[in-house]
Amino acid sequence: MNGSFIETEMPLLHSLLSKLGLSQVKAERHPIRVFLLDDDRRRHRWFNARFKGDFVDVADNVAQAQKLLSANSYDAIFLDHDLHPEHYNNLSRDDARTGYAIASWLAANPELQRASTIMVHTRNADGAMRMVEELRRAGRNADYVPFPMLEERIKRYWKG
Repeated sequence: MNGSFIETEMPLLHSLLSKLGLSQVKAERHPIRVFLLDDDRRRHRWFNARFKGDFVDVADNVAQAQKLLSANSYDAIFLDHDLHPEHYNNLSRDDARTGYAIASWLAANPELQRASTIMVHTRNADGAMRMVEELRRAGRNADYVPFPMLEERIKRYWKG
């Protein structure tokens, strides 16, 4: 056998093994920068575990979120709607202390976070849809992903 076998047949073999799911090759991705707006410390830990090796900034209120989003550039932005206990299980609409305030603020400031993927992960589906609609009207890439489905979405977007 000569060197040409390795040069011509090995890539074909690798491609076939990959298509069959038998390849052990795993491409590493570069660390990404992640922003999280959520008042639940358990979720802070959850996000830090999911994005281990990445850069994760966490805010638990609107003012802190605006400060971080103004100062840094993020690949991914995760937003909760209900940021205070009085918002939980409450039929009240959006106020200046909910994630909707950040969605509205990002919509009004198109120069900030233009390339970010935004996911609203709140349990409050009505609030989430208002946030997503506000962001999309401003031309943002935003989706509502209920928290129980978030881990799978993260795996699909940011393999690693």
